[in-house]
Amino acid sequence: MKTSEAAETPAVLHSNRRAHERVTATFDVRFQEAQDAARALRAYSLNLSAGGLCLRTRRSYDVGSRVRLQMTVSGEDFELEGIISWVRDDAEAIGVRFVDVNEADQARLQRVVGSFKR
Repeated sequence: MKTSEAAETPAVLHSNRRAHERVTATFDVRFQEAQDAARALRAYSLNLSAGGLCLRTRRSYDVGSRVRLQMTVSGEDFELEGIISWVRDDAEAIGVRFVDVNEADQARLQRVVGSFKR
């Protein structure tokens, strides 16, 4: 697995992981930039948190790349920017950490994540 935290010590890695509760959630995700939309083909989520998500995609991405995502989760539409945090080539999966999320979208993300726990 490639990760942006590869140079950190195990103790630091553990303290940085899972700042937000993650829930299993499957929904379609679209990339906003035309070149990303063409690269992604089909992308869908495997899990979601208020801080990011895991996506299944057949295309590869570089750790540290910025992406703009559109997704509808539980009737809520989101347009979010993220950074690729890790890549698992063998599982065709990437981890995206949301960045620059405004307070309203953060609250909506937390509410949506909470709805999956019921």
